[in-house]
Amino acid sequence: MNVSGVLIVVMAVLAAAGVYAMLERSLTRVLIGFLLLGNAINLLLLIVMGAPGISAFYDPDNPASADDISDPLPQALTLTAIVITFAVSAFLLALIYRSWQLGQADTVEDDEEDLAVRERSDAEEDVIHDDADLSADDATTDFVGVDTSPITILHSWDVPGIDEDAPVDRPVATTKNEDTDTREGNA
Repeated sequence: MNVSGVLIVVMAVLAAAGVYAMLERSLTRVLIGFLLLGNAINLLLLIVMGAPGISAFYDPDNPASADDISDPLPQALTLTAIVITFAVSAFLLALIYRSWQLGQADTVEDDEEDLAVRERSDAEEDVIHDDADLSADDATTDFVGVDTSPITILHSWDVPGIDEDAPVDRPVATTKNEDTDTREGNA
């Protein structure tokens, strides 16, 4: 087995161990799994880089062919992956520390809603999915018929500073008693 084959096997083992560790309930194991997965991604980028070559910079004294130059993109992606892994690891460490402060444990426990979802039967799931089907006539807001709607339309009788002669982008409905529409400027 050559060097690339060994790197591929090591990368696959690191990725599998990382995913397995991230599926645990302990935040510390999630952190370890994330670090393993980050290292597996770095190895993948190292494998993708191909055979090592000379620097990608141009040297006028020793011009090289395009086949001899190494690709700088995987190197830049590896540096970016290292920075992202570091940042997310720091965030996970802060979560673990706060969880330890609050509960003296870093394990994510089930709450009442998780237990209720787990105990649902298939018949209840079908009823929930049937209720989720909305027709076109159903309202898409939670504020139907509620006096405290989030949007209030102000008119000139609400606030004396509002000008009702402002242009609108929809046709203005006219009543039978009006001969002309004053909003459009026809007097």
